[in-house]
Amino acid sequence: MTGKADFTEEEWELLREGPTTAGVVAASASEGGSFRESWAIAKAYAEARKERGESQLLDDLVADKPKTKRYASAEEAESQGLERLSEAVALLEQKAGPGDVAGYRHFTLDVAGRAAKAHKEKGEMSTVSVAEREAIEKIAASLNPASS
Repeated sequence: MTGKADFTEEEWELLREGPTTAGVVAASASEGGSFRESWAIAKAYAEARKERGESQLLDDLVADKPKTKRYASAEEAESQGLERLSEAVALLEQKAGPGDVAGYRHFTLDVAGRAAKAHKEKGEMSTVSVAEREAIEKIAASLNPASS
């Protein structure tokens, strides 16, 4: 099983920031309360800590404090964040097994989805706005660069 010890410090930072970056990209796609989105991201990590054992990589990832990279704008978060997500997946594809890669993708998308659902959108029929759904689609594409 692949875990934190299999990566350099720089590589681990890249992996650590991925899920929270996805949450930030999803949450910043439309206006809303950043407190609720932050809480949803933290809750995703807390729940994942309880489900330990399926993947050493995910166990190590959620055991660390979530890493949130700061961006100057929503546009910067999207462009740089999505690029970093693709880099993280490429790294995992080199160093980890298919199960770890799939688990990372799933967890990252889960964090993004929870962040998007955390705030009820004004004028929207759904808790997830059109802009947030589009952001999640972009996140999914960046997590699957070979199929893009």
